[in-house]
Amino acid sequence: MTNRIREILSWYSSDNSGVKTNLARILNHGTLKGTGKCLILPVDQGVEHGPARSFAVNPPGYNPFYHFELAIEAGCNAYAAPLGFLEAGASQFAGMIPLILKLNNHDTLHEEKDPASSVTASVKDALQLGCVAVGYTIYPGSAHYKVMYEQLREIARDAKDHGLAVVVWSYPRGEQISKDGETAIDVVAYAAQIAAQLGAHIIKVKLPTEHIEQAAAKKVYDAQNVQIKTLAERVRHVVQSAFDGRRIVIFSGGVTKENDQAIFDEVRAIRDGGGFGSIMGRNSFQRKKEDALKFLRTISGIYAGTIP
Repeated sequence: MTNRIREILSWYSSDNSGVKTNLARILNHGTLKGTGKCLILPVDQGVEHGPARSFAVNPPGYNPFYHFELAIEAGCNAYAAPLGFLEAGASQFAGMIPLILKLNNHDTLHEEKDPASSVTASVKDALQLGCVAVGYTIYPGSAHYKVMYEQLREIARDAKDHGLAVVVWSYPRGEQISKDGETAIDVVAYAAQIAAQLGAHIIKVKLPTEHIEQAAAKKVYDAQNVQIKTLAERVRHVVQSAFDGRRIVIFSGGVTKENDQAIFDEVRAIRDGGGFGSIMGRNSFQRKKEDALKFLRTISGIYAGTIP
């Protein structure tokens, strides 16, 4: 085990050896093993956005096996998905890649200004599937935040008691937050802090913009001259907001982009800002497999420093 991984594990001193072992399994797997950087493939979009919107552009994606194979062949640190997709392939691909079971999901058949996900799986399911971690989405800013936070706290306690790591998708959203505010630097940093306070080991947030949503926050950012001009500076501030960088913060790849260079520039900013990596879904699995592998390997190379 590298010194960097030992250092990261030392941040979780209150956790039992099972949790630390499973965090180490993520950090010591794939192309980026031992570096402290992560590249995770998440495929929950079939539930979140619908099958055609997610997979029609690349029909092999309808098959659950495709995503296991993509994550394995690309050298990802882990593969995250809802219950059904993992159940469909966990046995065939047992031990080949660390698995993260997404325990709650939200569909688009009933749109709402203040979203709340349904709990669709359990810690017991994760254990039976051989997962190293569970995942859970919270929507800071939603009117339903109280229920989500309390559910997460109980799920996190249960997961940790059974030696599983906890990954939190922290996506600000709700009637009180503007569309621009969902990725505002003050709001994203706040979302990272909330996830850390609720017991997350790994925190997933969106890349922040320079916009500041809250008037009270803007006064502080201006008065204290918080540096947020560049994306790398904003990443650094979000990571700082997660216990001064003592929690693993990874960044969403977002919607499919036409310009690969723009994505690679974002990855460089994450790297330069001290981010721990990317969780890249639609921008990877919506490509033909050969193209997806090249794309993901390039991202790994940027994080590893083998690609400038």
